[in-house]
Amino acid sequence: MTVASDAATATAAARARLLELIKELAVVRGKVILSSGAEADYYIDLRRITLHHEASKLVGQVMLSMIDDAGIAVECAGGLTMGADPVGTAVMHAAADAGRAVDAFVVRKAQKSYGMGRQVEGPSVEGRNVVVLEDTSTTGGSALTAVEGVRKAGGNVVAVAVIVDRNTGAKEKIEAETGVPYLFAFGKDELGLN
Repeated sequence: MTVASDAATATAAARARLLELIKELAVVRGKVILSSGAEADYYIDLRRITLHHEASKLVGQVMLSMIDDAGIAVECAGGLTMGADPVGTAVMHAAADAGRAVDAFVVRKAQKSYGMGRQVEGPSVEGRNVVVLEDTSTTGGSALTAVEGVRKAGGNVVAVAVIVDRNTGAKEKIEAETGVPYLFAFGKDELGLN
């Protein structure tokens, strides 16, 4: 086997195991009100995945591989606190495991009025290629807030990437409003949520 085929096999195995864990741990059935205010028959609680001892590493591997497969060069990865925080950290660690330098960052909902007055925390994103991350997206609001904050901080947003797309129009809205591709590792159909 070649190095490339070994890497592809490892990525496929990571993706399959992550999907199993999402179905087992993160999909909660029953009526819930989403952050958008919409009502749903299920909830995808991806913090049960992004903060899980096994799944977190898989999140980093799968997300980094997806970004690489899309041909996107990235120097920083992060998004709106709190859903994106562990996703950015997972991508940073996966990149380090692969011998690459990808910094993580956190975007506050609003700029601080004290201290350094920053909205984007962590290593500077100024002049760097940035992927805005989210665990899942319904309306795209969190990702759009993060994109705006990163752009104000001088970052070059090259994509928005989420673990699970709920197929509720976030992709179309984000791509139209940001002009960058929207990537997702899993669609709700893969979770058996049609």
